[in-house]
Amino acid sequence: MEKLLPRFLEYVSIDTQSDPHSKTTPSTEKQWNLAKKLVMELHQVGMQEVSIDENAYIMATLPSNIDKKVPIIGFISHIDTTPDFTGKNVKPQIVENYDGKDIVLNKAKDIVLSPDYFEDLLQYEGQTLITTDGTTLLGADDKAGIAEIITAMEYLTQHPEIKHGEIRIAFTPDEEIGRGAHKFDVDKFGAAWAYTMDGSQVGELEFENFNAAKAKIKIEGKSVHPGYAKNKMVNAIGIANEFLSLLPPKEVPEKTSDREGFFHVHKIKGEIEKAEIELIIRDHDENHFEARKELLKDITEKLISKYGDFLTIEIEDQYRNMREKVEPVFHIVEIAKEAMESLGIEPIIKPIRGGTDGSQLSYKDLPCPNIFAGGHNFHGKYEYVPLESMEKAVQVIVKICELTAIQIK
Repeated sequence: MEKLLPRFLEYVSIDTQSDPHSKTTPSTEKQWNLAKKLVMELHQVGMQEVSIDENAYIMATLPSNIDKKVPIIGFISHIDTTPDFTGKNVKPQIVENYDGKDIVLNKAKDIVLSPDYFEDLLQYEGQTLITTDGTTLLGADDKAGIAEIITAMEYLTQHPEIKHGEIRIAFTPDEEIGRGAHKFDVDKFGAAWAYTMDGSQVGELEFENFNAAKAKIKIEGKSVHPGYAKNKMVNAIGIANEFLSLLPPKEVPEKTSDREGFFHVHKIKGEIEKAEIELIIRDHDENHFEARKELLKDITEKLISKYGDFLTIEIEDQYRNMREKVEPVFHIVEIAKEAMESLGIEPIIKPIRGGTDGSQLSYKDLPCPNIFAGGHNFHGKYEYVPLESMEKAVQVIVKICELTAIQIK
C-alpha cells in the first residue's frame, strides 16, 4: 500500500482533460502522456499481456494462480478528466489527521473546503485527505481508480498465497465525454464480467444508472428593423425562451434526487436570426425516459404550429440503464457486496445519477457494476479523496478476486 499515495499524486499531476468537440480517439493528445506511463508501470508491477492500441485503450492480464477453471473477471478505470473544469497544473495538498474543520484550499483567493457546506467531510475526521489547491480539479475521477487497480494487482503479484483466477484490467480514454466504451474491444478483453472503479464514497456499489440522451434545438429567425417589425420579425431568441418556459420547471438537476429524472439545459446561444439550445435528458425509468424525449418533440411541434417551420430538433441516445443487463447475472453484485462486508465496509447500493463506461459495456455483453473509488465533489475545485478510502478500494478489489476463485464452481 505504500506506493498508493505517490502513485496517485503522480497520475493527477498529468493533465488528461478530454475534449467533446474533438473527433479523434483519444480526444486530446495529452491523454497519451498518462497512457504511455501506465503501460510502463504495468510491466514493472509484473502484469502480462500488456497492450495499448491506436486509440489509447490499455489492457493487461494477471494470470490465474489456481488449478481449477473460474471465470475471467476484470477491473476498469478511465484516464481522462472532465472538460468541465481545468485539470492543468494540479497541485494536490495533503491534509493529515483531518480535524473536522474548514480546510483553506487557497488563502489568496479565499477558497475554503468547509464541512458546513460539504457535510461528507465529517465522515473522514482523523483521516488523511488529498485536496486541490482551489484552482483546479483533483482528478480522483478517475485516477484514484487507476491507482487502486494497479496497487491491487501489484499486491496480488507479491502475495501468491492469495488464490485467484485470471484477472484482466483496462484503462480507457474519453469516459468523461461519453465515449469511453465506444472503441473498447470486449472480445479482446475476454472477461465474463468486470467492475468499473469509478464511484464516490466508501461502500458505493451501483448497478443501475440513468438512461441518457442529448438534444439540440435549432431556431432560424428573421431580422427586421424593430421599428417596422410587426408581423415580419421572427426573433429566434424569443422562441428559444418560449421553448425553455415549456419545460417542467421542477425537473432539473438542482431540484431532483435519487431516481428522479430531469432535463438539463447546459448551453444556449442566439441572436435574432439564429438560436440554439443544447440540453441533456436523464431518467432511470425507460418509459419516463421515452416520454421525456416525446415531450421535447411535442414542444417543438407546438412552436412550429405557432410560428412556422423555424425550428428543428435533433435527439441522440447516449447510454442506457445497465440494470437490465446486470440483473440476470446478479451474483456479480453479490460478490462485490460480500467483499465489502467481509472488510467491515457497509455497502451503499444506489442508482448512479450519471453514467459510467460500465453502462455502455454492459450493453456490449460485458456486465459491469460500479464500485467506489473514494473521491468526493468531482469535476471541480472542491474535489478531494481520503487516502483511507483508496486503501479500502484496493482491499475490495483483492477480496473480489479471492471470492470469485473460492465461490464460482
